[in-house]
Amino acid sequence: MLLAAGVIAALATSSAFASSDSSHAAPKHIPGVFVGYTDANNETEFSYGLEYEYKFSNLWGAGVVYEKTDDAHHGAGVDVALAAVYLHPWKELRVGLGYGQETVGSYDTDDGHGHVHHHESHDEDLVRTSISYDFHVGDFGIAPTLAFDFVNGQTATVFGLAFVRPF
Repeated sequence: MLLAAGVIAALATSSAFASSDSSHAAPKHIPGVFVGYTDANNETEFSYGLEYEYKFSNLWGAGVVYEKTDDAHHGAGVDVALAAVYLHPWKELRVGLGYGQETVGSYDTDDGHGHVHHHESHDEDLVRTSISYDFHVGDFGIAPTLAFDFVNGQTATVFGLAFVRPF
């Protein structure tokens, strides 16, 4: 949570990092904070994270995403880290395709007969497709976001809001 507070403070003051001649240029750096939910296996859990995109042009960008869902997967928690490419086909619409890792924490399960089974932490490959649209309020953007994570033959749905501060 302290990390998120630091990122929010950096976003609020990010104009200090912009060059003085960028007042007419489209922003290239788009950091953000995500809050929302992840639905997997009929369980919906609170998710939060950080994201960053660098726009190469008005049409293309690339970036990274880190998300955390503390109570997912039997309470073990799930971390997602990925790199993505983004297409901006129309106005503030963003369509993404990413690849990365999902890390599931270790946890114990009881089979109902007194046998406890320990499950080690493990990583799995993840492919994400996403779509969002930025609505600008002053220097900030609010982006309703929908993503689908494909992991080991299963699909998780991620939905929420990203709060961004382009510069």
